[in-house]
Amino acid sequence: MRTARLYLIVAAVCWSTAGAAVKLSTLSGWQLASGRSLIAAVVLALVLPAGRRLPSRRGALVTLAYASTVVSFIVATRLTTSANAIFLQSTAPLYVLMLSPWVLGERPTRGELLAVPVFLFGLSLFFLDQLDPGQRTGNAVAMISGICFATCILGLRAVKNEGTSVLVWGNVLAGGFTLLLSLDGPRPTALDLGLVAFLGVFQLAFAYACFERGLRGTPAVEASLLILIEPVLNPVWTFLLAGERPGGWALVGGTIILAATAWRIVLVSFRTSGPTARENVS
Repeated sequence: MRTARLYLIVAAVCWSTAGAAVKLSTLSGWQLASGRSLIAAVVLALVLPAGRRLPSRRGALVTLAYASTVVSFIVATRLTTSANAIFLQSTAPLYVLMLSPWVLGERPTRGELLAVPVFLFGLSLFFLDQLDPGQRTGNAVAMISGICFATCILGLRAVKNEGTSVLVWGNVLAGGFTLLLSLDGPRPTALDLGLVAFLGVFQLAFAYACFERGLRGTPAVEASLLILIEPVLNPVWTFLLAGERPGGWALVGGTIILAATAWRIVLVSFRTSGPTARENVS
């Protein structure tokens, strides 16, 4: 359904604002991770009452993957450039492509198999002028974030009926785990408090609610490809709002990803009717 894919694109646009917000804040990564997740947990619990139920044992594993994703990404963005963090997290489609047949029984279509190398080529161009050897710790955390995000995508797709519980309790887990680590950070300013509220309500709670909704009607591989507009927009917002300039190769890579995303959207519009129909791309 095209509506499901629209939810995914909205989620990616919301996620893309994280880099600018993190760079504008004076708080530590632990403070940002804890604050935004605790706010998101409250918002989601109020808006999605079904999410207050404790997840099952299988849902608990997805909850852990989700919490690891949201914490590791914020910490990585604090330790390295936002372009580095989002590029390395965006290796997730490769893991999803490899694992979805075994985890979900969803075999990639020919169109998805053709799209993955295009997306990865575009992402690889970020590597040429954005990865700095002096930021190895942040880059390593960002790589872990990509693995966690792939696990989260597969898990949310697998536990469709428990998605809201995963989001609520995943944020409780993430916020609670990082709370003690955040006590050592700098004193927040008014701007910091506003940025944390923005991250919690809009960039995390609203975005992941859209993502979980869209994932119900979209195969895991296709979903992981459509949301790759996030690494294109993330450096743009960071440059415009925080002055962190993306390199020339990153701009070329972003153009390729946008073109590939547009191709996927056009392709979807020509799919045969039916909720489980898959395209046959020659």
